[in-house]
Amino acid sequence: MKVRKAVITAAGWGTRFLPITRSQPKEMLPLVDKPLIQYCVEEAVSSGIEQIILITALGKRAIEDYFDRSFELEYVLEQKGETKLLQEMRELSNLVDICYIRQKEQLGLGHAILTAKGIITEEPFAVLLPDDIIDSEVPVLKQMIEVYEQYETNVVAVEPISSEQTIKYGIIEPKRISGHIYQVLSLAEKPEPAEAPSNLGVVGRYILMPQIFDALEVTPPGKNQEIQLTDALQLLLKQQPIYACEFEGVRYDAGTPLGWLKATVAFALKHPDIGQELREYLRQLL
Repeated sequence: MKVRKAVITAAGWGTRFLPITRSQPKEMLPLVDKPLIQYCVEEAVSSGIEQIILITALGKRAIEDYFDRSFELEYVLEQKGETKLLQEMRELSNLVDICYIRQKEQLGLGHAILTAKGIITEEPFAVLLPDDIIDSEVPVLKQMIEVYEQYETNVVAVEPISSEQTIKYGIIEPKRISGHIYQVLSLAEKPEPAEAPSNLGVVGRYILMPQIFDALEVTPPGKNQEIQLTDALQLLLKQQPIYACEFEGVRYDAGTPLGWLKATVAFALKHPDIGQELREYLRQLL
């Protein structure tokens, strides 16, 4: 069955970016000239996704407004003769069919995904986390869909990480199938370096079979008393295989101030309008 739907989670508090996230959703922080969440939406669309389920929470109304149509703005741009900007604004509001679900309590990534059960129903679906911005020639989700189409089961995105970073990631125990594809034998949520089964950490892209909802419903709270997706995937392994795709691309952890700054500089340097001037400015600083 084709992967037509994607869940994008945007319900967290964004505490690492306080105080700005008191009133501004973290997912709406600008990365050069677009908010973080737009990169996720565009990756999904470029990968063939037809419908996006956006999980939000209290204080996230700006996300809904951003992807909605703004007749007043379009009128002003039309009156000013800003035809290029007008076209861009209309294309933004017509990117893809988006529906919104509010996660009323922040009980973990697994719980956020579970809130989409009624819309996903019995289809395989993708999950994208806006914190992970990935610069790649081929969208990472598209790379994963190719793996899904080969094995028709769950797929997670992984990348090599340093041993001291294992306490921040779900870590897989891998069995290599081909150059960049692994069968997942087990998963551990944020293990200590000595207990990590490998150096392959799961990052914010998943393709999941609908049976994940059954696993999530019986997954007890784990680290931080939250329902962890990694724990549910470990339960799911008892009935379905899971494969890992070591993707091609450069990932930025835009969920931290330093990672967001790194992504901003990297993307700005590639921007056709400001890249060269920024490069010259950075040379002056050095």
